[in-house]
Formats: sequence, C-alpha cells, structure tokens
Amino acid sequence: MNNSRFARTAGWLAVPCLVAAGLLAWYVTREPVSRLENHQIAVADIDPALVARGEYVARLSDCVACHSVPGGAPFAGGLEMATPLGSIHATNITPDTETGIGHYSLADFDRAVRHGVAPDSRRLYPAMPYPSYAKLSDEDVRALYAFFMKGVAPVKQANIPSAIPFPLNLRWPIALWNGVFVDAEPYVTKPLQNERWNRGAYLVQGAGHCGSCHTPRGLAFNEKALDESGKPYLAGALLDGWYAPSLRDDHNTGLGRWSEQEIVQFLKTGRNQHAVVYGSMTEAFNNSTQFMSDDDLTAIAHYLKSLPGDRERDGAPWQYQAVSAAQRLESPGAQTYVTRCASCHGLDGKGQSQWMPPLAGATSALARESASAINITLNGSQRVVAAGVPDAYRMPAFREQLSDQQIAEVLTFMRSTWGNQGSAVDAQTVGKLREHTDPASSSPIILQMR
Repeated sequence: MNNSRFARTAGWLAVPCLVAAGLLAWYVTREPVSRLENHQIAVADIDPALVARGEYVARLSDCVACHSVPGGAPFAGGLEMATPLGSIHATNITPDTETGIGHYSLADFDRAVRHGVAPDSRRLYPAMPYPSYAKLSDEDVRALYAFFMKGVAPVKQANIPSAIPFPLNLRWPIALWNGVFVDAEPYVTKPLQNERWNRGAYLVQGAGHCGSCHTPRGLAFNEKALDESGKPYLAGALLDGWYAPSLRDDHNTGLGRWSEQEIVQFLKTGRNQHAVVYGSMTEAFNNSTQFMSDDDLTAIAHYLKSLPGDRERDGAPWQYQAVSAAQRLESPGAQTYVTRCASCHGLDGKGQSQWMPPLAGATSALARESASAINITLNGSQRVVAAGVPDAYRMPAFREQLSDQQIAEVLTFMRSTWGNQGSAVDAQTVGKLREHTDPASSSPIILQMR
C-alpha cells in the first residue's frame, strides 16, 4: 500500500518536473527574436554612406579594443581575456565566410550584437558587452552590419577556443543570466530630458558601454546597474588590475571637479589639467573617443555631469595642502619620490601643465582601491596616440628598479601627501599585482579603418 501510494505521488511529481525541464530546455536553447528579422540587407547593394555611418558607430563602440591584437589584422580577433573561470579569446569579426562573420545575415548579426547569441544558438560570454549594446538603435545596428560586411577586409584566421574547463564552459546557463541581468530593449528617449542629455545617455549606456568598466559588479559578475536609475551606475569598479574611477559627480574619485568642457577635452585629446588617459582608457582613447564628433563628446559630458555623486561613498572633499616632498624626507617613500617621481610630477605634486598629470588630488591617490596606482608604477603607461601623433612622455615601468616594499612606501607617501586621503599600500598587494600583470606595451593597437 505504501509502495503504491509512493509510486502515485512520484508519478504526479514527475509530470511538473518534466514540464519544467522542457520549459528550461526551450528557454536556454531558443533563438532570440531579432527586431531586424524582416529587414535584410543584400551585401552587394549596401550604400557607401551606410558603410561610413557604420564605421563611425564602430568607433563609438570601440570594437577594435577586443577584436584586434598588436601586429594583427583589424578585427581578426585573438585577444586573450582573463575571466574568473579561465581565459577566453576575442573572435574574428571580419567578413570571412569560414572563420569570420561573412555568412551572418542582418538578423544573425543583430542577435550576436544585442542579444549575445551566435547563429548556431551558441551563447556569447558577457565579456562581449552585449548588455550595453542591447541599447543600440536598429539604425545603428544596420550601419554596423554594413560596415563589417563591406568596409572591413576579410581575414581567414581561425578562432582560438576558450580555456574554461568543463563543466564551467557550458554556455546554456548564460541564457538564465541574461534573463535576470540584461534589459534587451533598445534605448528609449526620456521625454523629461533634452536632446543633448538623451544623446549622451544613449552613447554612454549603449555604444560606449562605459558601465562595463566603471560600474561595480555583483556576485554573478553582473553590472549592478545599467543606467542612471541605479545608484551604483558608473560609481567606479575594480577590473583587470585597474580601478576604473567613478564617472559621476563625485568630488574626489569622480568628475566633481571637472567641467563639461574639461571632460570633452579629456576624451578628445587624452588629457586635461586633472589627468592623462592611462590603463584600459588609453585603448579607448586611441581608437574611439578622439574620433567622436564634438557634438557627441559634448552630449557625453552633459550626461555624465548630470549624475549625482555620493558624499558618503566619496568622503570629505579634497583640498590641496601645500608641502614640498623635499621637506618630508624622513617619511618612508619620500626619498624615492624625490629621486624617481618629482622631476615629472613635481615636489609639490602638481605635475607639469597637461603633460605630466598632478598626483595631488588624483583619483588614484584618493580612491580606496590602490590597484591603478600600483599597476601604473609597476608597468608604466601605454603610448597615447592623439591625432596620429604618439606622445613624447610616458610613465616608465619601475618593476625592475623598485622592490615591492619601495613601491608600497612611495605610493603610501603619495596617497597621504598634499591633502590626499588614499589608504596605505602594502608590499604584499604590490607583489600580487606584479605576479599577474605585465609591462605596458609601447606598440599600441592603432586601427586604420580604411
């Protein structure tokens, strides 16, 4: 009797379990519906004007940053990206029909760019910033497709398989991740905001995918917010050995002391009185932001300055405290600063105009995270190429000249002088970054689109 009752109960439970399993299988293997399913483009008939527009959208989206490597063909892939699960490699997105995307239809392309799903229903890892690209307009996706099909030279180069071990390399769970963390709808204009603000929001949230680096991530590696409605949006994040600072109106660690024009100047020339591009931002500048129109740069600056800061997170506003490093030689790290750093950054920490950035009040000196300060001291800066001209001055790498302890001491000195409020740096933290990072390359990827 008991066995019979157990069998009937198990039978009844099996039905909903099978239904649930079927629904799950359907959900994770389904092909997302493309908004461009019925708007196909014949490659032979693509208008050159559409290709030119797509080239600009590719600049806005900084596609080259991940899909090209130094010395390699544009967009042929191969860049290794470390993830907590293992290494993955950017793919070939040239129009080669065998190893690239030459066989993609417009709808295929749309699903890959805005939904993260390849034509074989294979889910793309969200290292591809499709959570941001989802906000691209239909028109910009069409233009991108035109550019990649007709404005990029096909390159036969096989993709490199990921190094993520089984079962972590199974991709179907990404569909569930997308369902929870991705808003798959294009950007919707905010009627209460003006045209410039909306254009800036579209560029920052969508093509520019600024949140990919500057928004903190949750336990599931998701961006904690995808637009200004979330307080963490663009509030600063630690990523790949760098601290991407806040892009909100935070006085210390954000853009609170920057005017809109200074933001435009930074994105257009790679420098202003507050800072010079370095780390991952160098690549974004070299191939993306400096090519944006003045109107778009102004829109971006206007939108960013509308994002309020957080005094509780940011701390008391920084104020410069005048002191010469030569007067503090008894402090650990001061002697190293005077002999190694002062010739460029000044005994007073104020730098030299726009060429040598100030350390007094620098984000890297005020942020709780010390990763950027350590990384650039260990590895130096990449070459900044503005308007085709490489910079004459680069931060040198000190990994061979200074020990972990010396770097810790000089950075602690820098982060506690001239009113700076950054926390102390310890040698162990320096050692960990030394082990997992490499010197900055002097041969940056500079993409000639045509």
